Amino acid sequence: MIVVSLTAALFLIGFCGLMVVQSKKLISLVKQNLEVRVFLEKSLTKTQADSVAVQIKAKKYVLDNLVTFVSKEQAADEFIADTKEDFKDFLGENPLRDAYRVKIVEDYFEEAKLKNIKADLGKINGVFEVVYQENLADQINKNLTKVYIILAGFAAVLLCIIILLMNNTIRLALYSQRFLIRSMQLVGATNGFIQRPFLVNGAVQGLISGLIASGLIVGALQLAINQIEGLYLLQDNLKLVVLLMAVVVLGVLIGVISTYQSLYRYLRLTLDDLY
Repeated sequence: MIVVSLTAALFLIGFCGLMVVQSKKLISLVKQNLEVRVFLEKSLTKTQADSVAVQIKAKKYVLDNLVTFVSKEQAADEFIADTKEDFKDFLGENPLRDAYRVKIVEDYFEEAKLKNIKADLGKINGVFEVVYQENLADQINKNLTKVYIILAGFAAVLLCIIILLMNNTIRLALYSQRFLIRSMQLVGATNGFIQRPFLVNGAVQGLISGLIASGLIVGALQLAINQIEGLYLLQDNLKLVVLLMAVVVLGVLIGVISTYQSLYRYLRLTLDDLY
């Protein structure tokens, strides 16, 4: 009963942790795909356009020199492919401009920093306009903070419930052995000697529960990956291993602490109270 109860509780806590890990990975992917578009003056020669690219790549906020040139013809083809409408038929010309797509370092994924980047790139000679999806960074960061708060609150409440539940469960499990504990006290056994086998048993129960919960988390994750296309992109194996180890350690700690608290109560009871 103890192992089943603790396993279910650890699985829920581990699932909350998995949600946090997955959301962080998702936000990291969004940040890595954030682009700032730098539109060029129409009068620029190829040499001048190349000079603009060199100046952009020299900026510390550009990710690994990821600056991609997009001609106005390529931009028009992409627009037509997305909208299924050929604007050149009724305009008679291509009004778009040559541009550079610039990847930004993840640390600059904040609205204030992106505005500074926009202003800085706009100062380069030959740049007509700098565009990015405004307010996206702040909206994502605010929503992510809300998700973390909700999950942390849920995990904290769940942890309190687990501790109370395990205390009661282990206390009931030790109830039948209260006279054995009393007998060991009467023959001179110290509290540490009496507690040691019970604490070891609690640690083993917590370890088993943690391992089972970790296996269930991995199984549920693999099932989700097989059912949801693209979910594998959110996997971070290192953080997943850390999470599973934390679940196991938490199980051991809960087992030991709950057992100790229950034992401490029985060790202090008088003979009359035992009955």
